[in-house]
Amino acid sequence: MQFQLFQEIQADLAKVETELEKYVDTSLPTLTAASSHLLHAGGKRLRPAFVLLAGKFNHYAMERLLPLAVALELIHMATLVHDDVVDESKTRRGIPTVRERWGNRISLHTGDHLFARSLLLISELNDPAMTAVLAKISVEMVEGEIQQMEATYDVHQTFRDYLYRIKRKTALLIAASCQLGAMAVKADPAVVRALKLYGHHLGMAFQITDDILDMTADEKELGKPIGSDLRQGIMTLPIMEALRESRDPALRTLVAKREKSQDEVCRAIEIIKHTGAVERSQIIARRFLDKAKSELARLPAIPTRDTLAVIAEYIEKRTY
Repeated sequence: MQFQLFQEIQADLAKVETELEKYVDTSLPTLTAASSHLLHAGGKRLRPAFVLLAGKFNHYAMERLLPLAVALELIHMATLVHDDVVDESKTRRGIPTVRERWGNRISLHTGDHLFARSLLLISELNDPAMTAVLAKISVEMVEGEIQQMEATYDVHQTFRDYLYRIKRKTALLIAASCQLGAMAVKADPAVVRALKLYGHHLGMAFQITDDILDMTADEKELGKPIGSDLRQGIMTLPIMEALRESRDPALRTLVAKREKSQDEVCRAIEIIKHTGAVERSQIIARRFLDKAKSELARLPAIPTRDTLAVIAEYIEKRTY
């Protein structure tokens, strides 16, 4: 499905992949091995794809878009490595994490190195406006991660708290990918704004869908244990919706409990599903996708606009 979505940029995405291989190669064997391990673990490459697709809305220039696409994927990879350390994750996409293979110290330095390499690429663009966008979202992404860490096991979080957190965790970088791709090719400011908003709404829906899949997906397809958020005390939308609706006092106790057995995680998921929280979360994700699609009406009627609409449909229906 992914290749069908990105068919019009498939050749250029292959160039992004080649460049990523180059940028994870270093003179230090351990650093190269850890970075390559993460790169080859797979991934949807959504962020570089959005950079390239946004570039279609003016004079498509691969020499401007390629370094930007690679930089944004490197930033994303850096956040994944750091997240796995914070979350003490053993697997990602069905294979051992960098943390599991090399430990926390190598993982942290690998993430830092990937982020630093992205800065080098961005500096080559020699565009202060684009650099400012990336600097701002980098700060906000870290703030969002700290907020999530401080709010673990807190059953009193609000819907607004949740939206604030997932905006910084996921939506910011996707929105920036769409925005910066358009900026790189000097698209009309109205087009840049519409693409940024499309990316924001799509990113919000993407994370809500992720949180739903943590309750409903096939574990092998998802590539990590089901109920990971519950175990780590992360208050996702299905959990919050269930806490709001459930009359079962056991749920609040289970969610707030710091050490949970597998049976307790399964019991909590069963209660959450029984409240209809998954379905209500799907409705909220759909609302964000509808908002994303509404922004597409502001864009020129070119084939890429249809591709972006299909991607929005894919986000809702994805199973991993």
